[in-house]
Amino acid sequence: MKRTVGHLADGREIIYFDADPDRTRTAVDTRDLPPQAPASEIRRDPLSGDWVAIAAHRQARTYKPPADQCPLCPSRPGHPTEIPESDYDVVVFGNQFPSFAQHIPGFDGTVDGIEQVPAGPARGQCEVVCFTSDHDSSFAQLSQDKARLVVDAWADRTAELAGLPGVEQVFCFENRGEEIGVTLHHPHGQIYAYPFVTPRTAKELATAERYLRERGTPVQGDVLAAERAGGQRVLVESEHWTAYVPAAARWPVEVHVVPHRQVPDIPALTGPERDDFAATYLDVLRRLDRLYDRRLPYVAGWHQAPVHTGRDAAWLRMEVFSVQRTADRLKYLAGSESGMAVWINDATPEQIAARLR
Repeated sequence: MKRTVGHLADGREIIYFDADPDRTRTAVDTRDLPPQAPASEIRRDPLSGDWVAIAAHRQARTYKPPADQCPLCPSRPGHPTEIPESDYDVVVFGNQFPSFAQHIPGFDGTVDGIEQVPAGPARGQCEVVCFTSDHDSSFAQLSQDKARLVVDAWADRTAELAGLPGVEQVFCFENRGEEIGVTLHHPHGQIYAYPFVTPRTAKELATAERYLRERGTPVQGDVLAAERAGGQRVLVESEHWTAYVPAAARWPVEVHVVPHRQVPDIPALTGPERDDFAATYLDVLRRLDRLYDRRLPYVAGWHQAPVHTGRDAAWLRMEVFSVQRTADRLKYLAGSESGMAVWINDATPEQIAARLR
């Protein structure tokens, strides 16, 4: 893999990841872009203790452009895009409309003097990861070598973002499909570097640490062993990874892809583990696309350990889920899910696993 760093017209960093070690990247961003001036802040909900990001500047972000105006395709004569080069393998660059950013004016205080609602700058980072230059493709259609290149890009960015001042957690994810809320259809994902540990991770780590104290073994490891032994919900089992539908799945389609070895994050994966993940994950995504004979809308995200806490109890996993509950019906988050975070699934995990197998 060759890694080439450049900058866009407004100063944002762009990084090309190429399979060809001899590939050179010299194209210049010719657009006239104003300097970025994100002004996001975070406010803590006094009732839940959760941090909420306020990023009003994102209202102006790109919304469902036609394919010939896609900002994630390579640049062509007369149409410069976010990627100055005329082609690419995998590319990562700073989000033009970030929820979290490094250069936000510093302030620490409260909202309207309410001491129970502290606020501060939303310092972190938001990046875009383009998986392929082919606008009409998808992650599931990548070759295994190209998928492995994406894994290496995720690992590179996780390691670098984790070293930024104030970053507490790095989340690599992909949203696909209008049903999920996607506004750019080019195959891409995002990476968020948060200035706090996310609520879900904090809750899972508390559970994992309590289990480890009481049992002396990691909960994810015990669940993985039980799922592999039973096999009823297992979809794919390889040398280093197992993909299964969790027994308490929240979503109508939900798959966890878990390494057989406890590792905290993507950078900790070995070369053979990364190769094997690429093959296993592509198998899972292709099964998902055959479930209803269409490209399944989904969210796919890496659950990694926080940067500074919980790393002994954490166990890396990739989680993929979809709101598509039948071929022509969606799962809407109604009162119980949205209001009380009590999930009700309309299909059994065993039924979904059998269909995906």
